[in-house]
Amino acid sequence: MAAVILPSRTEEEDRMVPHLVTALTGPINELEQRVLDSMPAIERWFRLEWMEHTPTFYSAVDIRNAGFKLAPVDTNLFPSGWNNLTPAMMPLAVQAAMAAIEKICPEARNLLIIPENRTRNSFYLANLAQLQRIFHMAGMNVHIGSIDPEIKKSTTVELPGGGALVLEPVVRGKRRLGVKDFDPCTILLNTDLSAGVPGILEDIHEQYLLPPLHAAWPTRRKSRHFQSYEEIAKRFGKLIGVDPWLINPMSTRCGAADPSQPAGLEALRSHADAMLTKVRRKYKEYGINEKPFVVIKADDSGSRTGVLTVRDARDIGALCQQRPAGTLDFSSPLAEVIVQEGVLTNERINDAVAEPVVYMMDRYVVGGFYRIHAGRGVDESLNAPGAGFVPLAFAESTHLPQPGVRPGASAPNRFYMYGVIGRLAMLAASYELEATDPEAEY
Repeated sequence: MAAVILPSRTEEEDRMVPHLVTALTGPINELEQRVLDSMPAIERWFRLEWMEHTPTFYSAVDIRNAGFKLAPVDTNLFPSGWNNLTPAMMPLAVQAAMAAIEKICPEARNLLIIPENRTRNSFYLANLAQLQRIFHMAGMNVHIGSIDPEIKKSTTVELPGGGALVLEPVVRGKRRLGVKDFDPCTILLNTDLSAGVPGILEDIHEQYLLPPLHAAWPTRRKSRHFQSYEEIAKRFGKLIGVDPWLINPMSTRCGAADPSQPAGLEALRSHADAMLTKVRRKYKEYGINEKPFVVIKADDSGSRTGVLTVRDARDIGALCQQRPAGTLDFSSPLAEVIVQEGVLTNERINDAVAEPVVYMMDRYVVGGFYRIHAGRGVDESLNAPGAGFVPLAFAESTHLPQPGVRPGASAPNRFYMYGVIGRLAMLAASYELEATDPEAEY
Protein backbone atom coordinates (compact mmCIF):
# COMPACT_ATOMS: atom_id res chain seq x y z
CA MET A 1 0.00 0.00 0.00
CA ALA A 2 1.36 3.39 -0.95
CA ALA A 3 1.36 5.79 1.97
CA VAL A 4 2.22 9.40 2.60
CA ILE A 5 4.80 9.86 5.33
CA LEU A 6 4.81 13.12 7.20
CA PRO A 7 7.88 15.36 6.98
CA SER A 8 10.84 14.30 9.14
CA ARG A 9 10.58 15.41 12.73
CA THR A 10 13.19 16.81 15.08
CA GLU A 11 14.17 14.96 18.26
CA GLU A 12 12.33 17.61 20.27
CA GLU A 13 9.17 16.99 18.26
CA ASP A 14 9.56 13.24 18.75
CA ARG A 15 9.48 13.78 22.49
CA MET A 16 6.23 15.68 22.24
CA VAL A 17 2.91 13.96 22.78
CA PRO A 18 0.64 14.56 19.78
CA HIS A 19 -2.23 16.90 20.57
CA LEU A 20 -5.31 14.72 20.79
CA VAL A 21 -8.88 15.84 20.43
CA THR A 22 -10.76 12.96 21.99
CA ALA A 23 -14.18 12.37 23.51
CA LEU A 24 -13.10 12.33 27.15
CA THR A 25 -16.44 11.82 28.85
CA GLY A 26 -18.52 8.81 29.75
CA PRO A 27 -17.50 5.17 30.07
CA ILE A 28 -14.00 5.59 28.60
CA ASN A 29 -13.02 7.61 31.67
CA GLU A 30 -14.47 4.96 33.95
CA LEU A 31 -12.61 2.30 31.99
CA GLU A 32 -9.37 4.28 32.22
CA GLN A 33 -9.77 4.67 35.96
CA ARG A 34 -10.56 0.98 36.44
CA VAL A 35 -7.53 -0.06 34.35
CA LEU A 36 -5.18 2.22 36.31
CA ASP A 37 -6.58 1.08 39.66
CA SER A 38 -6.15 -2.54 38.57
CA MET A 39 -2.63 -2.16 37.15
CA PRO A 40 -0.93 -4.63 39.57
CA ALA A 41 -3.64 -7.24 38.97
CA ILE A 42 -3.49 -6.67 35.20
CA GLU A 43 0.29 -7.07 34.99
CA ARG A 44 0.18 -10.21 37.16
CA TRP A 45 -2.63 -11.60 34.97
CA PHE A 46 -0.54 -11.07 31.83
CA ARG A 47 2.48 -12.71 33.50
CA LEU A 48 0.45 -15.79 34.33
CA GLU A 49 -0.98 -15.94 30.81
CA TRP A 50 2.51 -15.88 29.30
CA MET A 51 3.49 -18.77 31.54
CA GLU A 52 0.83 -20.86 29.77
CA HIS A 53 0.87 -19.38 26.26
CA THR A 54 3.57 -18.35 23.78
CA PRO A 55 3.38 -14.75 22.57
CA THR A 56 3.50 -14.12 18.86
CA PHE A 57 7.03 -13.19 17.77
CA TYR A 58 5.95 -9.71 16.76
CA SER A 59 2.64 -8.01 16.08
CA ALA A 60 0.85 -4.73 15.48
CA VAL A 61 -2.70 -3.91 16.58
CA ASP A 62 -4.97 -1.21 15.14
CA ILE A 63 -7.11 0.31 17.91
CA ARG A 64 -10.16 2.56 17.70
CA ASN A 65 -11.10 4.93 20.53
CA ALA A 66 -14.77 5.86 20.19
CA GLY A 67 -14.82 7.86 23.41
CA PHE A 68 -17.24 5.33 24.90
CA LYS A 69 -15.28 2.17 24.05
CA LEU A 70 -11.73 1.23 23.14
CA ALA A 71 -11.29 -1.84 20.95
CA PRO A 72 -8.88 -3.53 18.52
CA VAL A 73 -10.08 -3.80 14.93
CA ASP A 74 -7.13 -5.56 13.30
CA THR A 75 -4.15 -7.64 14.48
CA ASN A 76 -1.20 -7.96 12.11
CA LEU A 77 1.26 -10.80 12.77
CA PHE A 78 3.73 -9.63 10.09
CA PRO A 79 3.98 -5.89 10.89
CA SER A 80 5.69 -3.77 8.24
CA GLY A 81 5.70 -0.26 9.66
CA TRP A 82 8.75 -0.38 11.93
CA ASN A 83 10.15 2.66 10.13
CA ASN A 84 7.21 4.72 11.47
CA LEU A 85 8.25 4.33 15.10
CA THR A 86 10.09 7.06 16.99
CA PRO A 87 13.83 6.54 17.59
CA ALA A 88 13.05 6.62 21.31
CA MET A 89 11.63 3.09 21.02
CA MET A 90 14.85 1.54 19.71
CA PRO A 91 16.40 0.50 23.06
CA LEU A 92 13.18 -1.18 24.14
CA ALA A 93 12.75 -2.88 20.76
CA VAL A 94 16.32 -4.19 20.93
CA GLN A 95 15.76 -5.57 24.44
CA ALA A 96 12.50 -7.20 23.33
CA ALA A 97 14.26 -8.71 20.30
CA MET A 98 16.92 -10.15 22.58
CA ALA A 99 14.29 -11.68 24.83
CA ALA A 100 12.37 -13.13 21.89
CA ILE A 101 15.45 -14.70 20.30
CA GLU A 102 16.84 -16.03 23.59
CA LYS A 103 13.56 -17.77 24.32
CA ILE A 104 13.61 -19.58 20.97
CA CYS A 105 17.31 -20.16 20.35
CA PRO A 106 19.76 -18.73 22.95
CA GLU A 107 22.77 -19.59 20.78
CA ALA A 108 21.27 -17.92 17.69
CA ARG A 109 23.86 -16.03 15.64
CA ASN A 110 22.54 -15.62 12.08
CA LEU A 111 19.09 -14.25 11.18
CA LEU A 112 17.56 -14.16 7.70
CA ILE A 113 14.66 -11.75 7.07
CA ILE A 114 12.37 -12.72 4.19
CA PRO A 115 10.42 -9.71 2.86
CA GLU A 116 7.42 -9.33 0.62
CA ASN A 117 7.96 -9.94 -3.08
CA ARG A 118 8.30 -6.94 -5.39
CA THR A 119 9.60 -4.77 -2.55
CA ARG A 120 10.02 -1.53 -4.50
CA ASN A 121 7.96 0.55 -2.07
CA SER A 122 10.56 2.82 -0.43
CA PHE A 123 8.63 2.99 2.83
CA TYR A 124 8.46 -0.79 3.09
CA LEU A 125 12.20 -1.00 2.38
CA ALA A 126 12.80 1.51 5.19
CA ASN A 127 10.81 -0.83 7.43
CA LEU A 128 13.16 -3.70 6.50
CA ALA A 129 16.19 -1.53 7.25
CA GLN A 130 14.77 -0.73 10.69
CA LEU A 131 14.14 -4.42 11.42
CA GLN A 132 17.66 -5.27 10.30
CA ARG A 133 19.02 -2.54 12.58
CA ILE A 134 17.03 -3.79 15.59
CA PHE A 135 18.24 -7.39 15.30
CA HIS A 136 21.79 -6.35 14.50
CA MET A 137 21.85 -4.34 17.75
CA ALA A 138 20.41 -7.41 19.50
CA GLY A 139 23.59 -9.28 18.55
CA MET A 140 22.62 -11.01 15.31
CA ASN A 141 24.20 -11.16 11.88
CA VAL A 142 21.27 -10.17 9.68
CA HIS A 143 20.73 -10.60 5.94
CA ILE A 144 17.67 -9.86 3.79
CA GLY A 145 16.85 -12.91 1.66
CA SER A 146 14.27 -12.52 -1.08
CA ILE A 147 12.16 -15.36 -2.51
CA ASP A 148 11.00 -13.06 -5.32
CA PRO A 149 11.74 -14.82 -8.64
CA GLU A 150 12.81 -11.44 -10.04
CA ILE A 151 15.69 -11.20 -7.57
CA LYS A 152 18.30 -13.43 -9.24
CA LYS A 153 21.43 -11.82 -7.80
CA SER A 154 22.46 -9.62 -4.90
CA THR A 155 20.69 -6.29 -5.41
CA THR A 156 21.47 -3.03 -3.63
CA VAL A 157 18.56 -0.65 -3.15
CA GLU A 158 19.16 2.97 -2.12
CA LEU A 159 16.89 4.24 0.67
CA PRO A 160 15.30 7.71 0.40
CA GLY A 161 16.61 8.80 3.80
CA GLY A 162 20.15 7.68 3.05
CA GLY A 163 21.81 4.31 3.35
CA ALA A 164 21.07 1.21 1.33
CA LEU A 165 19.54 -2.24 1.64
CA VAL A 166 20.94 -5.40 0.07
CA LEU A 167 18.43 -7.98 -1.20
CA GLU A 168 19.93 -11.44 -1.79
CA PRO A 169 18.24 -14.36 -3.56
CA VAL A 170 17.31 -17.19 -1.20
CA VAL A 171 18.93 -20.57 -1.81
CA ARG A 172 17.09 -23.72 -0.72
CA GLY A 173 19.00 -26.82 0.34
CA LYS A 174 17.43 -30.14 1.23
CA ARG A 175 16.10 -28.94 4.59
CA ARG A 176 17.52 -25.43 5.02
CA LEU A 177 17.15 -21.92 3.65
CA GLY A 178 19.93 -19.39 3.29
CA VAL A 179 21.69 -17.01 0.97
CA LYS A 180 25.11 -17.34 -0.59
CA ASP A 181 27.79 -17.83 2.10
CA PHE A 182 25.24 -17.25 4.90
CA ASP A 183 23.55 -20.09 6.80
CA PRO A 184 20.96 -18.75 9.28
CA CYS A 185 19.60 -20.64 12.27
CA THR A 186 16.52 -18.39 12.41
CA ILE A 187 14.29 -17.10 9.60
CA LEU A 188 11.99 -14.12 10.17
CA LEU A 189 9.07 -13.69 7.78
CA ASN A 190 8.04 -10.10 7.08
CA THR A 191 5.38 -11.09 4.57
CA ASP A 192 1.88 -12.39 5.35
CA LEU A 193 2.01 -14.73 2.32
CA SER A 194 -1.51 -13.67 1.32
CA ALA A 195 -0.92 -14.97 -2.20
CA GLY A 196 -0.16 -18.44 -0.82
CA VAL A 197 2.71 -20.30 0.84
CA PRO A 198 5.50 -20.96 -1.68
CA GLY A 199 7.02 -24.42 -1.62
CA ILE A 200 10.47 -23.02 -0.82
CA LEU A 201 9.24 -22.23 2.72
CA GLU A 202 7.67 -25.62 3.41
CA ASP A 203 9.20 -28.63 5.19
CA ILE A 204 11.94 -26.71 6.96
CA HIS A 205 12.88 -28.74 10.04
CA GLU A 206 16.39 -27.64 10.95
CA GLN A 207 15.75 -23.91 11.28
CA TYR A 208 13.36 -21.75 13.28
CA LEU A 209 10.72 -20.12 11.04
CA LEU A 210 9.11 -17.09 12.69
CA PRO A 211 6.19 -16.55 12.71
CA PRO A 212 5.09 -20.08 11.77
CA LEU A 213 3.44 -20.66 8.40
CA HIS A 214 0.01 -21.19 9.96
CA ALA A 215 0.13 -17.52 11.11
CA ALA A 216 -0.12 -16.47 7.45
CA TRP A 217 -3.42 -15.67 5.72
CA PRO A 218 -3.75 -18.93 3.77
CA THR A 219 -4.56 -20.49 7.17
CA ARG A 220 -5.46 -17.60 9.42
CA ARG A 221 -9.06 -16.34 9.82
CA LYS A 222 -10.24 -13.10 11.41
CA SER A 223 -13.35 -14.83 12.75
CA ARG A 224 -11.18 -17.19 14.79
CA HIS A 225 -9.04 -14.32 16.06
CA PHE A 226 -11.98 -12.24 17.24
CA GLN A 227 -13.61 -15.30 18.78
CA SER A 228 -10.44 -15.77 20.84
CA TYR A 229 -10.39 -12.06 21.66
CA GLU A 230 -14.00 -12.13 22.84
CA GLU A 231 -13.17 -14.98 25.21
CA ILE A 232 -10.20 -13.04 26.59
CA ALA A 233 -12.20 -9.79 26.85
CA LYS A 234 -14.81 -11.55 28.99
CA ARG A 235 -12.17 -12.87 31.36
CA PHE A 236 -10.37 -9.54 31.47
CA GLY A 237 -13.63 -7.67 32.04
CA LYS A 238 -14.37 -9.94 34.99
CA LEU A 239 -10.85 -9.36 36.34
CA ILE A 240 -11.22 -5.56 36.51
CA GLY A 241 -15.02 -5.38 36.86
CA VAL A 242 -16.09 -3.82 33.56
CA ASP A 243 -18.48 -4.71 30.76
CA PRO A 244 -16.39 -6.65 28.17
CA TRP A 245 -18.25 -4.79 25.41
CA LEU A 246 -16.27 -1.66 26.29
CA ILE A 247 -13.14 -3.34 24.88
CA ASN A 248 -14.62 -5.84 22.40
CA PRO A 249 -15.86 -5.21 18.84
CA MET A 250 -18.69 -7.71 18.49
CA SER A 251 -18.36 -9.85 15.37
CA THR A 252 -19.92 -12.83 13.66
CA ARG A 253 -18.84 -15.12 10.84
CA CYS A 254 -21.13 -14.88 7.83
CA GLY A 255 -19.38 -17.47 5.67
CA ALA A 256 -19.37 -17.39 1.88
CA ALA A 257 -22.04 -14.91 0.85
CA ASP A 258 -22.29 -13.68 -2.73
CA PRO A 259 -24.46 -10.51 -2.81
CA SER A 260 -25.06 -11.01 -6.54
CA GLN A 261 -27.18 -14.04 -5.63
CA PRO A 262 -30.49 -13.67 -3.72
CA ALA A 263 -29.48 -16.19 -1.02
CA GLY A 264 -26.09 -14.55 -0.51
CA LEU A 265 -27.56 -11.06 -0.30
CA GLU A 266 -30.16 -12.22 2.20
CA ALA A 267 -27.47 -13.86 4.35
CA LEU A 268 -25.46 -10.63 4.43
CA ARG A 269 -28.54 -8.56 5.27
CA SER A 270 -29.58 -10.99 8.00
CA HIS A 271 -26.17 -10.99 9.71
CA ALA A 272 -25.77 -7.22 9.38
CA ASP A 273 -29.26 -6.53 10.74
CA ALA A 274 -28.70 -8.85 13.72
CA MET A 275 -25.40 -7.13 14.54
CA LEU A 276 -26.91 -3.65 14.18
CA THR A 277 -29.67 -4.68 16.58
CA LYS A 278 -27.07 -5.80 19.16
CA VAL A 279 -25.14 -2.54 18.80
CA ARG A 280 -28.31 -0.42 19.13
CA ARG A 281 -29.12 -2.27 22.32
CA LYS A 282 -25.69 -1.46 23.81
CA TYR A 283 -25.90 2.16 22.65
CA LYS A 284 -29.27 2.49 24.37
CA GLU A 285 -27.88 0.91 27.54
CA TYR A 286 -25.07 3.48 27.70
CA GLY A 287 -27.05 6.46 26.40
CA ILE A 288 -24.86 6.81 23.31
CA ASN A 289 -26.27 9.19 20.70
CA GLU A 290 -24.41 7.83 17.68
CA LYS A 291 -25.75 6.00 14.66
CA PRO A 292 -24.57 2.36 14.82
CA PHE A 293 -22.81 0.81 11.84
CA VAL A 294 -21.19 -2.49 10.97
CA VAL A 295 -18.29 -3.37 8.70
CA ILE A 296 -18.12 -6.39 6.42
CA LYS A 297 -14.58 -7.75 5.93
CA ALA A 298 -13.00 -10.70 4.15
CA ASP A 299 -12.39 -13.40 6.75
CA ASP A 300 -8.96 -14.34 5.43
CA SER A 301 -7.82 -10.84 4.42
CA GLY A 302 -5.73 -12.38 1.68
CA SER A 303 -8.39 -12.86 -0.99
CA ARG A 304 -9.89 -9.38 -0.84
CA THR A 305 -9.05 -6.09 0.83
CA GLY A 306 -11.16 -3.18 1.96
CA VAL A 307 -14.28 -3.09 4.11
CA LEU A 308 -17.94 -2.41 3.41
CA THR A 309 -19.49 0.02 5.90
CA VAL A 310 -23.21 -0.55 6.49
CA ARG A 311 -25.65 1.55 8.55
CA ASP A 312 -28.84 -0.05 7.25
CA ALA A 313 -28.92 -3.71 6.18
CA ARG A 314 -31.34 -2.86 3.37
CA ASP A 315 -28.59 -0.81 1.66
CA ILE A 316 -26.15 -3.70 1.20
CA GLY A 317 -27.24 -4.57 -2.35
CA ALA A 318 -26.81 -0.99 -3.57
CA LEU A 319 -23.52 -0.54 -1.70
CA CYS A 320 -22.06 -3.67 -3.29
CA GLN A 321 -22.98 -2.38 -6.74
CA GLN A 322 -21.63 1.13 -6.15
CA ARG A 323 -18.31 -0.10 -4.78
CA PRO A 324 -16.74 3.19 -3.65
CA ALA A 325 -12.92 3.22 -3.45
CA GLY A 326 -11.58 1.22 -0.51
CA THR A 327 -14.65 -0.97 -0.08
CA LEU A 328 -14.78 -4.74 -0.19
CA ASP A 329 -14.70 -6.17 -3.70
CA PHE A 330 -17.34 -8.89 -4.08
CA SER A 331 -16.51 -9.37 -7.76
CA SER A 332 -13.29 -11.25 -6.98
CA PRO A 333 -13.32 -15.01 -6.29
CA LEU A 334 -15.77 -15.65 -3.50
CA ALA A 335 -14.40 -16.02 0.00
CA GLU A 336 -15.91 -15.96 3.46
CA VAL A 337 -16.66 -12.73 5.29
CA ILE A 338 -17.26 -11.52 8.82
CA VAL A 339 -19.69 -8.86 10.01
CA GLN A 340 -18.23 -6.74 12.79
CA GLU A 341 -19.52 -3.94 14.97
CA GLY A 342 -18.14 -0.67 13.63
CA VAL A 343 -16.08 1.33 16.12
CA LEU A 344 -15.82 5.09 15.62
CA THR A 345 -12.55 6.91 16.12
CA ASN A 346 -13.00 10.22 17.91
CA GLU A 347 -9.32 11.09 17.92
CA ARG A 348 -7.77 13.81 15.79
CA ILE A 349 -4.31 15.10 15.13
CA ASN A 350 -4.82 18.60 13.80
CA ASP A 351 -7.76 18.15 11.39
CA ALA A 352 -7.03 14.54 10.45
CA VAL A 353 -8.88 11.53 11.83
CA ALA A 354 -6.43 9.35 13.80
CA GLU A 355 -6.16 5.87 15.26
CA PRO A 356 -3.37 4.40 17.40
CA VAL A 357 -1.37 1.40 16.23
CA VAL A 358 0.47 -0.54 18.95
CA TYR A 359 3.68 -2.42 18.05
CA MET A 360 4.84 -5.38 20.11
CA MET A 361 7.70 -7.84 20.07
CA ASP A 362 7.42 -10.98 22.15
CA ARG A 363 5.23 -9.92 25.11
CA TYR A 364 6.45 -6.34 25.22
CA VAL A 365 4.90 -3.13 23.91
CA VAL A 366 7.80 -1.40 22.15
CA GLY A 367 6.11 1.63 20.61
CA GLY A 368 3.54 2.68 18.11
CA PHE A 369 2.22 5.50 16.03
CA TYR A 370 -0.96 7.26 15.03
CA ARG A 371 -2.27 6.42 11.59
CA ILE A 372 -3.95 9.57 10.32
CA HIS A 373 -6.02 10.30 7.23
CA ALA A 374 -7.40 13.74 6.39
CA GLY A 375 -9.64 12.30 3.67
CA ARG A 376 -11.43 9.69 5.76
CA GLY A 377 -14.32 9.93 8.21
CA VAL A 378 -14.61 8.73 11.80
CA ASP A 379 -16.43 5.57 10.68
CA GLU A 380 -14.09 4.66 7.80
CA SER A 381 -10.93 2.57 7.57
CA LEU A 382 -7.80 4.73 7.76
CA ASN A 383 -5.58 1.99 6.33
CA ALA A 384 -5.79 3.34 2.79
CA PRO A 385 -3.73 5.31 0.28
CA GLY A 386 -3.16 8.82 1.59
CA ALA A 387 -2.54 7.72 5.18
CA GLY A 388 0.19 9.39 7.21
CA PHE A 389 1.96 8.37 10.41
CA VAL A 390 2.86 10.27 13.58
CA PRO A 391 5.38 8.37 15.75
CA LEU A 392 4.66 7.78 19.41
CA ALA A 393 6.82 6.08 22.04
CA PHE A 394 4.38 4.22 24.26
CA ALA A 395 7.03 3.31 26.80
CA GLU A 396 9.16 6.45 27.11
CA SER A 397 10.06 7.12 30.72
CA THR A 398 8.16 10.40 30.62
CA HIS A 399 5.07 8.58 29.34
CA LEU A 400 4.66 6.09 32.19
CA PRO A 401 1.16 5.86 33.69
CA GLN A 402 0.31 8.50 36.27
CA PRO A 403 -2.05 7.00 38.88
CA GLY A 404 -4.20 9.57 40.61
CA VAL A 405 -4.44 11.92 37.64
CA ARG A 406 -8.00 12.79 36.69
CA PRO A 407 -9.25 10.41 33.97
CA GLY A 408 -8.92 11.88 30.50
CA ALA A 409 -6.34 14.45 31.59
CA SER A 410 -3.24 12.29 31.15
CA ALA A 411 -2.04 11.19 27.73
CA PRO A 412 0.37 8.65 29.32
CA ASN A 413 -2.60 6.97 31.02
CA ARG A 414 -4.40 6.78 27.69
CA PHE A 415 -1.27 5.29 26.10
CA TYR A 416 -1.05 2.67 28.86
CA MET A 417 -4.61 1.67 28.00
CA TYR A 418 -3.64 1.34 24.36
CA GLY A 419 -0.84 -1.01 25.41
CA VAL A 420 -3.21 -3.13 27.50
CA ILE A 421 -5.67 -3.50 24.60
CA GLY A 422 -2.80 -4.27 22.23
CA ARG A 423 -1.53 -7.02 24.53
CA LEU A 424 -5.02 -8.49 24.87
CA ALA A 425 -5.21 -8.74 21.07
CA MET A 426 -1.73 -10.27 20.95
CA LEU A 427 -2.80 -12.82 23.55
CA ALA A 428 -5.83 -13.64 21.40
CA ALA A 429 -3.46 -14.22 18.47
CA SER A 430 -1.49 -16.65 20.65
CA TYR A 431 -4.67 -18.58 21.45
CA GLU A 432 -5.55 -18.52 17.76
CA LEU A 433 -2.18 -19.93 16.65
CA GLU A 434 -2.29 -22.66 19.30
CA ALA A 435 -5.69 -23.77 18.01
CA THR A 436 -4.46 -23.94 14.40
CA ASP A 437 -0.98 -25.40 14.98
CA PRO A 438 -0.72 -28.43 12.67
CA GLU A 439 1.92 -29.97 14.94
CA ALA A 440 0.02 -29.49 18.21
CA GLU A 441 -0.55 -32.54 20.36
CA TYR A 442 -4.14 -32.87 21.56
